Amino acid sequence: MERLETERLVLRRPDSRDWEPVRGFFMSERSGFIGGPQSERDAWRSFAAELGHWDIRGYGMWTVTRRGAEDEGLALIGPWYPIDWPETEIGWLILSPETEGTGIATEAARAAIDHAWRVLHWTSMVSYIDPANAPSIRVAERLGAVHDPDAPAPGDKPVLVYRHTRPEGA
Repeated sequence: MERLETERLVLRRPDSRDWEPVRGFFMSERSGFIGGPQSERDAWRSFAAELGHWDIRGYGMWTVTRRGAEDEGLALIGPWYPIDWPETEIGWLILSPETEGTGIATEAARAAIDHAWRVLHWTSMVSYIDPANAPSIRVAERLGAVHDPDAPAPGDKPVLVYRHTRPEGA
């Protein structure tokens, strides 16, 4: 499903109109928790990976917009499962500081998690979070995720693994 909607938001498949806000995020200090800031070249490749994930897996992170403003990308949120990830992940990247603290990440991630259980039929999912990223940890906890210290993590950088609980009947 290339599009989801919530009360306030539209989650749509990312496309070329999202390049500028994604570029701005990856090239800024805001991307430090995921290995940034990046050069423009590396930001391009990161964005291409987001787009390619959809073609390879048939799903991926959605561009999150407000209803009625679908050209303005606020975040990338959703299912993520690169070939070297130990588990399926629900991830979130908040593209601008103005979006922080608005509840958009939590609202969009809830929709993405529900989609992963119901439509993708995932049997488990996690979120990988830099230990210093307090706002992201708060989002995971608002979503009901619990720190799983025994779960494997991708790569060699220390991350906290937050496990999302499968709801009854999902």
